Amino acid sequence: GGAGLADPGAVVARIAAIPGVRSATPFVHQQALFTTPGGGSHGGLVRGIDLRTPAVVQDIRSQLRSGTLEPVERGEPAILLGRELARALGVLPGDTVTVISPKGALTAVGMVPKMRRYTVAGTFEVGMYEFDASFAYLALPVAQEFAGLAGVTGIEVKLADAFDAKRVGRAVVAALGFPYWVRDWMDMNRSLFAALQLEKLALFVIVTIIVLVAAFAIIGHLVLLVAEKRKEIGVLKAIGASRQSVTATFFAVGMAIGVAGTVAGSVVGLLIIWVQNTYKVIRLASDVYQIDYLPMKLTLSDGLMVVGATLFLSFLATIIPARRAGALEPVDVLRYE
Repeated sequence: GGAGLADPGAVVARIAAIPGVRSATPFVHQQALFTTPGGGSHGGLVRGIDLRTPAVVQDIRSQLRSGTLEPVERGEPAILLGRELARALGVLPGDTVTVISPKGALTAVGMVPKMRRYTVAGTFEVGMYEFDASFAYLALPVAQEFAGLAGVTGIEVKLADAFDAKRVGRAVVAALGFPYWVRDWMDMNRSLFAALQLEKLALFVIVTIIVLVAAFAIIGHLVLLVAEKRKEIGVLKAIGASRQSVTATFFAVGMAIGVAGTVAGSVVGLLIIWVQNTYKVIRLASDVYQIDYLPMKLTLSDGLMVVGATLFLSFLATIIPARRAGALEPVDVLRYE
């Protein structure tokens, strides 16, 4: 068999000493074909997991949807299947699957694929269709035997802060040196994040257009209000009200409308985010979008940007009508009343 990554224990110890690393655990990856006695078959990936690491055990238990982890922990020939993979194969906990490795053994009759039969201990759900439809978990020693590796494929690193991946990646490379290399979750999903960033920009443009429409509504409302209150404005200015005070009054009315709308919109938006994340009202086709519902999260920067843009447009929308109200001359107004 192959060597794989030799002495993973020493590598794990050096990585775990880096600030920001929550856990580091060895793993084995191997492409495989899954078959069942009933004739079902599906391609996928076998992943060997180190169940001596508490963080790994905690994650797997949180992902379990049926069955139990105990047979895998005991090192038995047991396997955990992604829920969509188990559904495609038509198997349940307690059934058996045959896993075929593309790395066969050379015999007198030629290359013979390596085949192992495992009992399905349970199913898990990560929440991303790509994983749930192709991944299967084996105990690390069992996966090493299946893949023909004396070592491991690599080291999986979990961070205290997922967005600290770039810094930790550079620290890992500096600590280990050549020939080790690092792939973080941002690099692995670069195209997806680029698409999401573009969609985020498009959504901001759409929201800005909606706010512009609302701003014109404020302008229209204030213009009508000035027209209706021409007589009152004339009387106020005739008895000594200054141009600045009249302008400030209508400006305050316009900004009050803008602030009230902004607050109401913010409250409704936060309520929608809570309802969606709690009850998953908006569902997605998991085989298309990789996730089965639309998650929503409001960051402070995004919230401040939207609220700031809304208030700024409200400010601009009130200037012209307020100045027009302040510019009215009492003589011209009262002449036609």
